[in-house]
Amino acid sequence: MRVLISVWDKTGLVDFARRLAALDVGLVSSGGTAAELRSAGLKVQEVADVAGFPEILGGRVKTLHPAIHGGILARRDDPEHMEQLERHGITPIDMVVCNLYPFAEDPSIEMIDIGGVALIRAAAKNHDSVAVVVDPADYDVVLAELELHHEVSEPTRRRLAEAAFGMTSAYDARIAGWFNRGNRKLFPRRLALPMEKQLDLRYGENPHQQAAFYSTPTAGDYPSLARMRQLHGKELSFNNLLDMDAAVNCASAFSEPCIAIIKHNNPCGLAVREQLDEAYRQALAGDPVSAFGSVIGSNRIVDAATAREMSQLFIEVIVAPGFDAEAAEVLGAKKNIRLVELPGDWAEQPDPFRDLDIKRVRGGFLVQSLDFDSRDLGWTVVTRRQPTAVESEQLRFAWKVVRHVKSNAIVLAKDTMVVGIGPGQMSRVESTDIAVKKAGERATGAVLGSDAFFPFPDGLEHAIEAGVTAAIQPGGGAHDSDVIAAADRAGIAMVFTDERHFKH
Repeated sequence: MRVLISVWDKTGLVDFARRLAALDVGLVSSGGTAAELRSAGLKVQEVADVAGFPEILGGRVKTLHPAIHGGILARRDDPEHMEQLERHGITPIDMVVCNLYPFAEDPSIEMIDIGGVALIRAAAKNHDSVAVVVDPADYDVVLAELELHHEVSEPTRRRLAEAAFGMTSAYDARIAGWFNRGNRKLFPRRLALPMEKQLDLRYGENPHQQAAFYSTPTAGDYPSLARMRQLHGKELSFNNLLDMDAAVNCASAFSEPCIAIIKHNNPCGLAVREQLDEAYRQALAGDPVSAFGSVIGSNRIVDAATAREMSQLFIEVIVAPGFDAEAAEVLGAKKNIRLVELPGDWAEQPDPFRDLDIKRVRGGFLVQSLDFDSRDLGWTVVTRRQPTAVESEQLRFAWKVVRHVKSNAIVLAKDTMVVGIGPGQMSRVESTDIAVKKAGERATGAVLGSDAFFPFPDGLEHAIEAGVTAAIQPGGGAHDSDVIAAADRAGIAMVFTDERHFKH
């Protein structure tokens, strides 16, 4: 048996090669891999000796030679193939062990692997006869079969081939994405999405569905779920991750200490305060009933005072940049709560040319740029009355929140906390009525945020009756003049942003 080894990641390499040599397996290698094996006292045949041709172009061309690829690609059950090998003095290669230059860690032209990808694809294509190993985690599996049966089984060769093509596909997708970002092109003709499985989930949205979490490459230091680290609690579910994403999106929209309480992918409570524990108390006060069994996002490290407050509520997940030691101890006493650390700068925005918003539909995907949180908001006052300084602050707060609520979305806010939310109704009037009902007496003196224009005055009029004093909305409806007139009759202030924020 003959094995070609050419790896960048040398994890477990020497032990793997030593056990192969003990099975009287011939080792072929080149460059740094050959040097590593020789330094361990192993006998290695150089690729240059097999090919009868030296490495050239600073190592850019090493294994790209018929003596190598012929030995890999020849079909063992084809007499003509085998006769050609014999005629040209080519010895078959029975296994290729290869991993690639780390383009993901160092994206550059010189980190685009050519020979390695060719080796892997050749071996995977001919997996009926050749085993291909691209992951050091598979070394023990391959060795166990060789030591027991003196060959790698067909099911294992097929699984390894699938892993190999998956790896080269993701590798090429990363490279294509790098070029695409350099060209500043949002929607190339072919959208390549390298995805790597991070973890299997207990189940999908419902117990009869299977699920896993796959990550995509990220840029900058923004809090991607791919960087999360679970510190405590049960394994995460599909719905946990959905709500964690919503919690992080909400909380990271604010530079001040913020707590966002999420239920079924909608915020049911959100507040900003100078002290995190006070932000939690006010967020919880927004809708303490819905907060039961929620996912909570904090854009600050959770401290002991906040943890003690949180420990009094049944919470599914808390996600934050970190937890101080006492907070981790307090919350860790609750067996089932999941504590997830999400490092990074929560004020950092994703790269719009790397992180697209993708939704599955029958037969394909809908792809769009992300709806980023704007920290500098411009608007036009459309009513006779200008908003006061306090109302202006609250309108900005409400606008940041409403973009994270499912459409049709209405948010009532006061004192930089949410007092009522109406999410996801088919009618904007119904969304307004739900928000008003949630707010109760707190609607008096509150401001209103609407993710899209009011098609008629009735929704705004319901909020005015409840005591709302100012409103922020995109404008742009056919009946804007009627809506403005309703605001003027009531003496409230209203501003238009000319920017809609549907979230379906």
